[in-house]
Amino acid sequence: MKYATTVIIGSGQSGLAMSRHLSDRSIDHVLLERGEVANSWQTERWDSLRLLTPNWQSRLPGFAYQGDDPDGYMRMPEVVDYLRRYAVVSAAPVQLHTRVIRVHQVDQGYEITTDQGPWRCRTIVLASGACNIATVPSLASELPRKITSLTPMQYRNASALPDGGVLIVGASATGVQLAREIHASGRSVVLSVGEHVRLPRVYRGHDIKCWLDVIGAMDVRYDEVDDIDRARRLPSLQLIGTPERTTIDLNSLRNAGVEIVGRLVGLNDGKAQFSGALANHCALADLKMNRLLASIDAWLGASGQEDRFPPPCRFEPTNLGPRMRLGLDLNDSSIGAVVWATGYRPDYSWLDVPVFDRKGRIRHDGGVVTAPGMYVMGLPFMRRRKSSFIDGAGDDAADLAAHLSLGLRRAVA
Repeated sequence: MKYATTVIIGSGQSGLAMSRHLSDRSIDHVLLERGEVANSWQTERWDSLRLLTPNWQSRLPGFAYQGDDPDGYMRMPEVVDYLRRYAVVSAAPVQLHTRVIRVHQVDQGYEITTDQGPWRCRTIVLASGACNIATVPSLASELPRKITSLTPMQYRNASALPDGGVLIVGASATGVQLAREIHASGRSVVLSVGEHVRLPRVYRGHDIKCWLDVIGAMDVRYDEVDDIDRARRLPSLQLIGTPERTTIDLNSLRNAGVEIVGRLVGLNDGKAQFSGALANHCALADLKMNRLLASIDAWLGASGQEDRFPPPCRFEPTNLGPRMRLGLDLNDSSIGAVVWATGYRPDYSWLDVPVFDRKGRIRHDGGVVTAPGMYVMGLPFMRRRKSSFIDGAGDDAADLAAHLSLGLRRAVA
């Protein structure tokens, strides 16, 4: 049996940021990692993926981007290298190739069973990530046998797909990026779209993520939002990181030749049915985008910097064309594969502690879990809107490390 005051499960950006803050407070701890540092970034992403955030926004406690392309977007090997360098610089006590099998409560703490032996701790931080399992709707079982079904975690590049066209279900960041890439490879693509968040890559000469940072939108706290449950379920931004800072949206995809259809609502006898409500979803996405752009304009006006930047502009409304199909017979179509870009969820199958709600989600208040001495990191809008980004890990870790430290002191007093 090994002991540490705190055990952190996972050594991605959240686990490493928490480790740094615990070290600063002289709290002994260990990070248990199933593979290498940044394992998910290395093994569960497709070949061409880049970060959605510009390089300068890759900020962790005491460690900022130092390269020569601050406005570029890291490829996955660069992200892995960045996080592994941070682990070395911060002297994070990572135990690699240690798979957690079970976590359960014991007197005054927790016992962690791993394939490398057990650990005991007083406090525990779950930093294993929010995207461990790709969610696939149950209707996927109704696909015709001839069609390959896969998730973005299984997709690597278009050349590895079977022959034929591709139906992509879901049009958040992952769905639109894969639609663009697969169509550019010469395949026909049908993109099924529901609720989405449309934004330009660049506005008034600067990356949209820069503006979100400047106006404080990414620092909005979870306890300042009227409906935090809905905020945590919002789709990811329709953005892509390219050297050209390309804007990707339904208009650009449709102009390139991608067929746009509504949300997949049924699949029976190999026949797909699509919702007719896409026009409403698009109108709402356009409205919210324009409200955000107006808030940027207002911030510039209020700060007296209006003349330093190009003038305001608005983008063309989403154009779905005169007709949009409501059904597709997959038995007779040329579709060879369906990619389920329908979101992700954490994997806490090893957590044997009663902290889950009826939907299987961890009950927490800004990362403070309902079990004593337990914390969670890296979930969407956990403490701030930026919680699930690299840039958000440091601030969240600082808050939770302070809470953890106070709890330890009170236990001793």
